[in-house]
Amino acid sequence: MRAAERRRVDGLIASGRQEAEQRLSPALLHHSYRTYLFGAALAHLEQVDVDRELLLAAALLHDTGLRPPTVDVDFTLASAKVALAVAEQVGLSTAATQVMRDAIALHHSPDVKLETDGPVAYLLSAGAALDVVGLRSWSLPPGLRGRIVSEHPRLAFKREFTSAVAAESAAVPEGRMDLLRRYGAFDLAIRLAPFRD
Repeated sequence: MRAAERRRVDGLIASGRQEAEQRLSPALLHHSYRTYLFGAALAHLEQVDVDRELLLAAALLHDTGLRPPTVDVDFTLASAKVALAVAEQVGLSTAATQVMRDAIALHHSPDVKLETDGPVAYLLSAGAALDVVGLRSWSLPPGLRGRIVSEHPRLAFKREFTSAVAAESAAVPEGRMDLLRRYGAFDLAIRLAPFRD
């Protein structure tokens, strides 16, 4: 990687971290880090080649549009808008910016695929699903889940995230979150996730 591109990527991580720290509660910020770490662990297990810096930036920014919710705007699109501003600020390439924005916009969709959506989107979605509802947590090596949670504590994440998704559902009726809560028992899935909060 050339020096100029390395500076852009370093700037992306620093700016993404700063934006996340300003916009997210401690519980949601730690969720963002766990999302990255779980996604990176799954990448290792499945031997998926991924741009880890781009995955980290996407993970840091993926929920920045969740609180407060924007009426009639899906939180993933609001988060992708924040990511665009960060990418433009640091001069990230158009291609890398699009990968990050697409990953953020897709992360809450069902069935994100490696082959069609790319490694950043696939691993961001998988990492978030593992942290929120425990999906694929059984595939992690023994002790890894506990080490990640120890490094980035949950801080009553289940309660806070359930409240956030209820607010998002009310703000965006018929949106993905609202449909998932009404027809997918999402609140119950969050409560049953294999984590102590």
